[in-house]
Amino acid sequence: MSAVTPARPAVTPDSNAPVRPSQPTGTGVAQTPFPGTSAHRTTPLTEAEAPEGFRRPRPRPAPRRTPNPAVSVIVPTRNEARNLEIVLPAIAAVRPAVHEVIVVDGNSTDNTVAAARRTLPWARVITQTRKGKGNAMACGFTAATGDVIVMFDADGSADPGEIPAFVSALVAGADFAKGSRFRKGGGSDDITLLRKTGNAGLNGVANRLFGTAYTDLCYGYNAFWADLVPQLELPDPAIPQPEDGSMIWGDGFEIETVLNCRVAAAGLKITEVPSVERERMFGETNLRTFADGTRVLRTLAAEHRRAERRRKGSGYAR
Repeated sequence: MSAVTPARPAVTPDSNAPVRPSQPTGTGVAQTPFPGTSAHRTTPLTEAEAPEGFRRPRPRPAPRRTPNPAVSVIVPTRNEARNLEIVLPAIAAVRPAVHEVIVVDGNSTDNTVAAARRTLPWARVITQTRKGKGNAMACGFTAATGDVIVMFDADGSADPGEIPAFVSALVAGADFAKGSRFRKGGGSDDITLLRKTGNAGLNGVANRLFGTAYTDLCYGYNAFWADLVPQLELPDPAIPQPEDGSMIWGDGFEIETVLNCRVAAAGLKITEVPSVERERMFGETNLRTFADGTRVLRTLAAEHRRAERRRKGSGYAR
């Protein structure tokens, strides 16, 4: 593992940490809007304003930073039924055991929801409130009840066996554990030379703009302490999909770059964790080399402007 921002003290034992069940049940959406984080408003939606079927969570203990954190794994899906039959049991087999697995479905048409419930009955299966990977992640983040949140793609390219390494990086003092295919011990069975070259260029832009030392900006296997969710300021999941079909900023595939930019701009401690990317098991990738590269560049520019505005205004909480 390699730190890319100055070190902070490691987590100290918390004797008052709550005891949590190892396998929670339930399939309803349990979500709390982030105060002041909507792209369109500065207060959470009321019950009357929330979309039909959107349920507020019951009160629960705040997430804690403990030496033995409860881990929530968020798996965004869209037509990944065959992959989930392999991925979900592999996540469930991780030791130490994860606290919960949340499958966030994007209105799949291939029996993804049924496959998830059949394959891992104790997984929580929810439906995202709008469209886009970013919205799916935000729905999963707000539904999570663990102390640590792990972002995990459903295509089988990520190795669940690496989850303990991400958690260890957080317990050792990191706020955000960033997967990297280019650190010693990492690698990829899937990346092409063109994508690798493009990724290196994007890393350079991000590092120059945000003062980081990222080696793998575009890799989506990450973990972070759940108490950081409000600082990420993602769009409120309860906001309805815009009538014109447009996407709210942060709802799309720009989500991973948005997160990397915001944790850096907030001055949080980031540690890169070596990770090996495997080939997608079933289905076709949604990656588009040139279109996605352009999207990342636009995201970096937009997030840098946002960070500059905030620095000149109220600033990030540190």
